Amino acid sequence: MKQKIRFEKNIADNILTVLESAEVDPGVILLLHEEDYALDVISAACKEGFQAFLNVFRRRSFFPTRELSEKLFENATEFFADPESDKMVIEYNDVDTLPGEEDFSLEDDDVELDALLDEDGDTKEDEMKEIDSEDDTPRFTPEDTSEHEN
Repeated sequence: MKQKIRFEKNIADNILTVLESAEVDPGVILLLHEEDYALDVISAACKEGFQAFLNVFRRRSFFPTRELSEKLFENATEFFADPESDKMVIEYNDVDTLPGEEDFSLEDDDVELDALLDEDGDTKEDEMKEIDSEDDTPRFTPEDTSEHEN
């Protein structure tokens, strides 16, 4: 899944806003999550190292994978070092973490649904009547003492 993580600094309010967006359909990107952090706390954690950054950055509601967290940490280090930058966008595709995997794409010629439906059986009206011709009504006699009598 293709993701975009956007960092936005609000220096006046001491807030770092992290916005997570993802491509839900080809070409359609939706905002999935927004998380606020104390700018000075996350900046200090970033200077201490990856584990300190991870401890502050990961939350119950926003828990990126280790690969994504490493990429975010690398870019965040540069982002916090530059006092003039107020926005940063990081693009991430989790397919890159699967070595040897290729992008899957389904071509129109690969699957012919009409042919599959025709092969599975013909549901003509006469065949439906033939299948449904039996009477399935349960019949009980006075000698039947099963639970299903009533």
